[in-house]
Amino acid sequence: MGDLESIKVFLAVAEQRSFVAAARTLGMTPPSVTRSLNALEEKLGVQLLLRTTRQVSLTSAGAAYAARVAPLVQGFDDATEDIRDGQSQTAGLIRINAPMSMGERVLPDVIAQFRTLHPRVSVALTLTDRMIDIVSENTDLAIRISEPPKDKLTIWRKICRVPRLLVASPRYLDAHGTPETPEDLTRHTCIGYDSDAGPEVWDLANGASRRRITAGAVLSSNNGDLTARLAINGEGITLLPRFITADALQAGTLRPVLPDWTPPELWLTLYYPPYDRLPTRLATFSDFFETYVTETRPM
Repeated sequence: MGDLESIKVFLAVAEQRSFVAAARTLGMTPPSVTRSLNALEEKLGVQLLLRTTRQVSLTSAGAAYAARVAPLVQGFDDATEDIRDGQSQTAGLIRINAPMSMGERVLPDVIAQFRTLHPRVSVALTLTDRMIDIVSENTDLAIRISEPPKDKLTIWRKICRVPRLLVASPRYLDAHGTPETPEDLTRHTCIGYDSDAGPEVWDLANGASRRRITAGAVLSSNNGDLTARLAINGEGITLLPRFITADALQAGTLRPVLPDWTPPELWLTLYYPPYDRLPTRLATFSDFFETYVTETRPM
């Protein structure tokens, strides 16, 4: 391993405070990370890290070294990116985080088609419905379905609206009756869909009229597809994005409920760490993703 690679390993361990976490981030094994750090310390003749059974911390020499080399490594990476930009090359690793249902339903085709066009790009994909800290969790691009963003520290790109609707199975509605007003929902099992599988508030509007319903008191989940399956099985009424329920609605295993009452608008959004300039691989993927979800597979 060359000096630059060893320095990058050191910086990853210094940032993560863990050999295991740094190895996971770098796609290495913990023993190889340890060997790289030992070799770097031996070459420099100083101890950079203090290792205990519980944590890893920087020595004073390590902190001084990290402060000096981190800008140099960033400059090298920027120079590499600039050269690739100049040659119109799209290459490198893209670390993507996406919601579970969207990741499973949409991203396999997106990534397969994108890598056919750009084979020098590699992708590391993680799925979670919670809102992540994109900087501390070492992610290049996060895909989210949420209300318009308020975070000013990251870069946001709105792609398209994501319609949602209340749905239930014919079996449930036949057994419990079809709600005619939002107040009727209080007498029904309302299945919550929340990233922590806790109660969910439904703010519904019909013109100037507004109603607020709490769902999830009896049943909730943190996954959209699981929530849809619960509704299809007759467990209750739920509020879900149309792309999750479209097949069941077409098949007749789910029906719309209170179609004149709509929830707040959600957007499919991309967001990134606070780059001064978006790297080519991210800009190219973002353009491709937007085209796919707005033209090939609309939400």
